[in-house]
Amino acid sequence: MNHETELSLLTFQNAPIGLVMTENRIIRACNATFSKLFGYADQALIGQSFRMLYVTRAEFDRIRDVGLEPLKQADDYSDERIMRKSDGSPFWCRFRAHTLTPADPLARIVMSFAPMSVTTSKRALTPREREIITFLARGLTSKEIARSLFLSPRTIEDIRARLLRKFEVSNTAQLLGKFGDPGL
Repeated sequence: MNHETELSLLTFQNAPIGLVMTENRIIRACNATFSKLFGYADQALIGQSFRMLYVTRAEFDRIRDVGLEPLKQADDYSDERIMRKSDGSPFWCRFRAHTLTPADPLARIVMSFAPMSVTTSKRALTPREREIITFLARGLTSKEIARSLFLSPRTIEDIRARLLRKFEVSNTAQLLGKFGDPGL
């Protein structure tokens, strides 16, 4: 192995963010940070379906479809989403993807995952609040979110209002801006 290849491998394995490469939703390579983030031993995820990292099968299917068009058009896609650790506990993360095969975006993709935390007791998010914020971050309206979750638009508006009060902001843009603030 030459020096440049060794440096590339060291960089990948020790990156401070979870990195993974998949082929048709099967994990082919991942770094130690990715394995640790999801609570698995190093290399335990190689050859596994990405499905095991999602809370539900429906979420796995829905998320797959959300990024397909942006990947076909721009090779890149990002969002925030809820994933599942090996112990079954969910966590919220920032996700970024870059396809190496734009005509068939899921054929070969490189992704990064970074945990997002909102952990102060006053502002801890319920699973439903995280779900609503995830949809808001994707630009969905209350009606669209309600349809996706089989809830009424009024319920979504109530949760949104509760989030605005909780984070002491006056609109959704300010609310979403809070999640880039490490002081939460």
